[in-house]
Amino acid sequence: MDLFLSNATAAVVPLLAAFDVAAREGHITRAADQLGVPQSSLSRRLKALEQTIGVSLFQPAGRGVALTPAGRELHERTRDLVRNLDDAISTVRSHADPDSGFVRFGFPLTLGPVSIPSLLAEFHRSAPRIRLRLVQAHGEALAQMVRDGRLDLAVMIPPPDDLPVTVLGRQRLLLHVATTHRLGDRSQVDLAELSREQFIASPASYHIRQYLESCCAEAGFTPQVAFEISEFETIRVLVRHGLGVALLPAAETAATDLVTIPVSGIADRTIGLAAGNHRLSPTATRLHRHITTHADRFIATTASRQNPPAQNQSLS
Repeated sequence: MDLFLSNATAAVVPLLAAFDVAAREGHITRAADQLGVPQSSLSRRLKALEQTIGVSLFQPAGRGVALTPAGRELHERTRDLVRNLDDAISTVRSHADPDSGFVRFGFPLTLGPVSIPSLLAEFHRSAPRIRLRLVQAHGEALAQMVRDGRLDLAVMIPPPDDLPVTVLGRQRLLLHVATTHRLGDRSQVDLAELSREQFIASPASYHIRQYLESCCAEAGFTPQVAFEISEFETIRVLVRHGLGVALLPAAETAATDLVTIPVSGIADRTIGLAAGNHRLSPTATRLHRHITTHADRFIATTASRQNPPAQNQSLS
């Protein structure tokens, strides 16, 4: 029996990485692309795993695949093993050569165009052999990926309370309106004045949407959300067309035909760098040190743009 279990395990272990990615993606083509192998090769690995274990692990689901009950149980029991093995290999490699290695890093949508890419460009110049796998998503998605080990580090706004965090700065949220809007010439707006406005907002799962709703509730009203979309630049375009107002941080790239106005009743949000509840590899530690040391040069904080006037020009 012991020999059988050993042989079965030896056959299964090389296939678990393929199984883990396919289980997470729910799509064979996307999983194959992520692994950098042909789709036919991935399909053969998954079939070999099913034959070795003796149960079906996947079933068709629309254009993708879904785990069977047996597949879900196997994934729940093995996903941490796969990630721990990946961490172990990365750590051993980085200890052997701290100037190379692999870091999984996430960052928020609002810091994507300029701030984070600038930080990463400078880091790459100082450590060109360290490879980065980048993920851009909203805060709760990033937090969950750090918690379960899919990311080593992530910049989040605001950072979660249950992870180790280094504060990098603060982000001011501003009212965005079209230049023709009735509030377009104001230097400041009270949140209660927006009770009759139509908002263009992020999905309900985004912190920025939840924060909008909680602040409006404190001001005595429920925001009327006319359009809901995850992409912040699209929100700005919809605002420019006069379809509503939005509460967003200032754009990092030029956004014309918009007015941005400070809002009383809206506090600034903390920008934090979160790590998982595990020891960072030397390469991840090096990236962490770089970000915390240089963030003030790239991430615009509230202190650098306090009380900005309403503008009819490009945002910075």
